[in-house]
Amino acid sequence: MDNNKALPVDALYKVCETDSLPFHTTETLENYSGFFGQERALEAIGFGVGMRRPGYNLFVMGNPHTGRFSFAMENLKGVAKKEKKPSDWCYLNNLTDSRYPLAIKLQAGKAEQLRRDHKRLMETIKTELPAAFENPSYQRKKSRIERDFNRHYDQAIDGVEKRAREHSIALYRDAGAVGFTPVADGQAMDEAVFSQLPEEIRDAFQKNISELEDFLNESLTGMPQWRREAAERLKVLDRDTARQTASPLIQAVKEKYKNVAGLPEYFNELESHIVKNSAELLEDEKLNLAEAFGVNLFVDNSKTKGAPVVFEAHPSYENLFGRVEYNSDMGAMVTNYRMIRPGALHKANGGYLVLEAEKLLEQPFVYGALKRALKAHEVRIENPMSEFSGISTITLSPSPIALSVKVVLIGGRNTYYLLQELDQDFEKMFRVVVDFDEEVERSPATIRSYARLMKTLASEEGLAPLTRGAVARLVEQSSRLAGDQTQLSTHIGELVDLLCEADYKRIHANDELINAKHVELALEAKEKRTGRLSQKILEGILNETVLIDTAGEAVGKCNGLTVLQVGDVAFGTPARITATVHPGSSGIVDIEREVQLGQSIHSKGVLILSGFLGHQYAQTFPLTLAASIALEQSYGYVDGDSASLAEICTLISALTHIPIQQSYAITGSINQYGEVQAIGGVNEKIEGFFKLCQTRGLTGHQGVIIPQANARNLMLKKEVVEAVAAGDFNIYAVATVDECLEVLMQKKAGVRKKDGTFPQRSINYSVVKRLQELHETVHARK
Repeated sequence: MDNNKALPVDALYKVCETDSLPFHTTETLENYSGFFGQERALEAIGFGVGMRRPGYNLFVMGNPHTGRFSFAMENLKGVAKKEKKPSDWCYLNNLTDSRYPLAIKLQAGKAEQLRRDHKRLMETIKTELPAAFENPSYQRKKSRIERDFNRHYDQAIDGVEKRAREHSIALYRDAGAVGFTPVADGQAMDEAVFSQLPEEIRDAFQKNISELEDFLNESLTGMPQWRREAAERLKVLDRDTARQTASPLIQAVKEKYKNVAGLPEYFNELESHIVKNSAELLEDEKLNLAEAFGVNLFVDNSKTKGAPVVFEAHPSYENLFGRVEYNSDMGAMVTNYRMIRPGALHKANGGYLVLEAEKLLEQPFVYGALKRALKAHEVRIENPMSEFSGISTITLSPSPIALSVKVVLIGGRNTYYLLQELDQDFEKMFRVVVDFDEEVERSPATIRSYARLMKTLASEEGLAPLTRGAVARLVEQSSRLAGDQTQLSTHIGELVDLLCEADYKRIHANDELINAKHVELALEAKEKRTGRLSQKILEGILNETVLIDTAGEAVGKCNGLTVLQVGDVAFGTPARITATVHPGSSGIVDIEREVQLGQSIHSKGVLILSGFLGHQYAQTFPLTLAASIALEQSYGYVDGDSASLAEICTLISALTHIPIQQSYAITGSINQYGEVQAIGGVNEKIEGFFKLCQTRGLTGHQGVIIPQANARNLMLKKEVVEAVAAGDFNIYAVATVDECLEVLMQKKAGVRKKDGTFPQRSINYSVVKRLQELHETVHARK
């Protein structure tokens, strides 16, 4: 066994010495201002906010729990409070066509003032208008018009009556109707007296009455004209009276807002409308002019400090773009301009709108509509479903509102790259990428900043101060989360959770300060809470349901290492890899790929094995073999190439019949030149195999072989480090396949000589010899 490849204890875990922390507790530290390790992101967001050209919207890109949302909101609010207040917006009734309400833009704070002035104006008109029509002057003019009409009528009737008297006939009026009756001795005849007259006299009366009726009709032919003239004169009088009343009131308000685009024209229309419809307005006693012609205060920035920063947690179409509400009236849905409601885009207009990219993309029609609004620099209130419903409904089409807003999307890297690939407009509309760093260099300066950050987070969460021992332990845990001894994780969310759980342990222990023990207890408690699945897998190995050996030796078998990720929990577990070799020309068969369980990266790793065998061993003859490789008792999808080192070692063992020590587990990928490359999850893989060995009993001969490149990633649990220090467990770091073979087979791999051959009795010599035999066997069969 080559102990030169064994890693020393101090390489397994980088301790944060408490002596390097110049404080006893975090209580004495200053608060940390800013965002830990995000200098690149700070520079990017500063550029994005300062760049005022169209299309320079921002995409804050990073993983959850890195504080990206707080980062965006705090930076935007810091800039926004120094900026100018945006304009107010209101909607007014379009008196020309009520289906198209008018959007009016006013200086911040002026919309509420307009609403009050408009309400006061309508209330005054509602009071003054009836008074004007009850005024004696109006009544006299109205009476004159009525008298003129009555005079025409009376003159016509007088002429008819005069002619009737000449024929002893009286004219009478009954309920607005005019009739005739014969007269005798100054008295109107009744039916009985008239019937007793001689027939000649009766016929004469009837003839004269008939002629008088014709004459009456002729005399009153001008009556409709007189009535029209009177009605027209009365209408002109009403309009003049309404204008004299309303015009001075409206002109005063109009003059006040003469510089606001759209308002002078609106007040002219309002005056015309009130003058034209004054009679109807007076008749409807229940009509509230202030409501019928009021101001819909759409966006009020009077109390906004600086530019608005709006976060819309649920970016549905209506929540973003506004909506028109409806009331049910006698079974019908009715609406008006006062029922137009703003969306987040309206509220953020002139400032910043923050959205979560994934939630935005979940909502139908929203992303496309947002792009249209940003391109057109205006926001429209529409019903996106109307064109798909097939039912045409009468609704409002409010005037669009000019849009000037910075949209800030917060999302993951996958979302950003997906949009970049699928949407050709995306890069033009979101030109500024604010990329969140996952790690920051672990140096004395950053450690001190990290300590101040812990103090700030503990204060914000109402937690107890931390001892420097607790800070040191959290620094070490941060390096483990970063997966690098030289880095610290910037996942602030996970740090906050750990601080809260450590404080919970402190409270139960009745301690005043959070110390390293509380942090350790919190980590152990979390591992126990989430450890059910890893425990079940371990039990399966212990009761030999899953076959894994941790002692002895075997040909064509070795222990690979896998990492299972379930939610936010990752743990390592060993898996047996087997290989068989026999004469043939089918090459290396990946059983996982053949049954479609092996994913693309895993299959690539297996294919590289052929390249390595040909380069290393078959330079003077064709590579001719038939081999099968399998990950035993694996019933799900397999991906990743971290098993390729274990697979090549297993394959070489099967070829040469040299046994592999089963007390080792292997992880690492290789290239075609036999160089061992780094893999992920190295800490979890080592700890998974260690736990199995520890449960069965540590012998001092067990260990894990990892790539040399992964040595910097080691931040192993205390129990693993102590076992290595006691000589009960070993961790080897290898850079080549040969180095790994020497550890596994306890035999020299052999260095190629100048003539291209390997030393006899070396592992590589045995491989070349066996491959030649297989080639000759296959060739002889042909």
